[in-house]
Amino acid sequence: GRGFAFQRKQKIERQYRKLLKKGRKVHSQQDNQFTDTYPEHLKHLYLAEEEMLKKQRRAPDDSILSEEKLNKAFCTSQAMKCHYTVLPQDGDENKAKIFFFSPEKSVTTEGKFKKKTSNQKAKEEYEKIKAERARKKEEAEKRKQQREAAQRLYKQKKMEAYKILSKKTKRGQPNLNLQMEFLLQKIQQNT
Repeated sequence: GRGFAFQRKQKIERQYRKLLKKGRKVHSQQDNQFTDTYPEHLKHLYLAEEEMLKKQRRAPDDSILSEEKLNKAFCTSQAMKCHYTVLPQDGDENKAKIFFFSPEKSVTTEGKFKKKTSNQKAKEEYEKIKAERARKKEEAEKRKQQREAAQRLYKQKKMEAYKILSKKTKRGQPNLNLQMEFLLQKIQQNT
């Protein structure tokens, strides 16, 4: 049966699943620490720092080359024009590069698309929703106009039929000749 041991086992399994969930949440928070929690105007600095840390973990001996790539990435992300010159240091010509940033000259990013921020995504979503609402409103307005036109036409036809069918003779009797002509026209229109 399902005695106290089974219930204890289920309780322990539930607690274990809760711990696993908490662990997943902690990892997801650590992954997003550079991108989500920092203010927009400082985000590029934290992203650059993250890149630098990743590259230091991968290849500590290629630190100058990774800094060079990092500076180029930083430069393109800031939409600044970068100039760099090669200066030899202690006889080592390949490793010594100095970068000069000139912020007054801006250039467009070269074919690379930046990742959209949450604010930009929200704006795009808002624009889509706004356009969809405008389109729906326009369609509703068209349907309303068509319905009103159809109702006017229907009322006009009905009024004409009423005038014909309600005509009386001099003595107040219904005019059967007009009624018969009206029925004849109706039959001719249907066939």
